[in-house]
Amino acid sequence: MTAIQLRAELFREMSPLLDSEAAMEKVIAFVKGLVIAQKKEAGIAPRDGWAAAAQQAHQDGEDKLMAADVFEDETMEDWKW
Repeated sequence: MTAIQLRAELFREMSPLLDSEAAMEKVIAFVKGLVIAQKKEAGIAPRDGWAAAAQQAHQDGEDKLMAADVFEDETMEDWKW
């Protein structure tokens, strides 16, 4: 089977599950587990390199707010906990 045929078969088989939120949550959790296992076998760690990329973005000034902070004049004194 080609990749397109396999995808079509997968979606055909999953179609009855789309009506059940609980079933879809289980399918999603299972697929995520497969992806993690596949990456682990390939030696790819989740979020590998993210810390260095975030640090580089900060050094380049790419982590600035794009919009003004709308709560900059808020004080926590009037908050009720």
